[in-house]
Amino acid sequence: MTANRGLVGADAVEGMLGVHSLDTFSFSAPDLAIADEFHKSFGLVTRVRDGGLELLTEGNDHVWGRVVEGQKKALTYLSFGIYEEDLERFKLHFRANQIRQVDAPRGMESNGIWVRDFEGTLIELKVAAKSSPDEKSHGVFHSSQPGVAGAPKRSSGGLVMPSRMSHILLFTTDVDRAVSFYTRVFGLGLSDRAGSDIAFLHGRHGSDHHMIAFVRSTAPGIHHTSWDVPSIHQVGLGAMNMADRGYSEGWGMGRHVLGSNYFHYVRDPWGSYAEYSCDMDYIPRDMNWNAADHDADDAFYIWGPKPPADFGVNHEAD
Repeated sequence: MTANRGLVGADAVEGMLGVHSLDTFSFSAPDLAIADEFHKSFGLVTRVRDGGLELLTEGNDHVWGRVVEGQKKALTYLSFGIYEEDLERFKLHFRANQIRQVDAPRGMESNGIWVRDFEGTLIELKVAAKSSPDEKSHGVFHSSQPGVAGAPKRSSGGLVMPSRMSHILLFTTDVDRAVSFYTRVFGLGLSDRAGSDIAFLHGRHGSDHHMIAFVRSTAPGIHHTSWDVPSIHQVGLGAMNMADRGYSEGWGMGRHVLGSNYFHYVRDPWGSYAEYSCDMDYIPRDMNWNAADHDADDAFYIWGPKPPADFGVNHEAD
């Protein structure tokens, strides 16, 4: 485990020091063909490379996710993007806080910095272009003119193609410790929380309300990945498209409180979820966002169906 006692916060280095994007996530799955079929159905672009599966979005060469073959679904690593001028500053920051650097995974080429968080999760910081948005992704709401039919025929609805990954929600054994570690070590900002049950973190160079969040469980793992689409119509159409392809289990449509986004979650073959998300709150660079501690019953969702009974179950902990 990485030591994190007596941490000096990232702000202790002159100027703001923090990751700017969640660049890539990686997980293992027992069958790459099943992973390929699910993510293609969801509207992502897949590409086989180096014995694994890369996840991209249409018209964008950025690799948002990687899937490698393993005995079960399990988070393998996270990669955060940083600015080139911050690379040496992060190295000094880690040394000052006794955060030990480790080797990159075997067979992986990387010029980044690799460390482990307090639960042993492997984390890379690498110089990369900012993939988190520089402005709010506004939801588009179309209304037809009088005398004009507004909805297309279902046969011409088309496949929903998310534009980018919005965020990831991870299980953790200790939400408070996760908040402390990721804010002080990686320079993320706390957006909102509901006690010690769940917390949401943003990038302080400007990002959605959260690029990463943590929910309490008995072990680390992935609860869901979230993908940005431009309208509520696309959220609903994505849910219908997935149901037509056999992926009818999930939760939605609804609207969250913390983040304010409209959502529909589709359950994947391993018991976690992929979320269609629209119109999330945005926290601009250097904004003094008022992070609050909310009552859990008043902070989950404003409207929508009741979530499945096992929505919060960590199947990676089985």
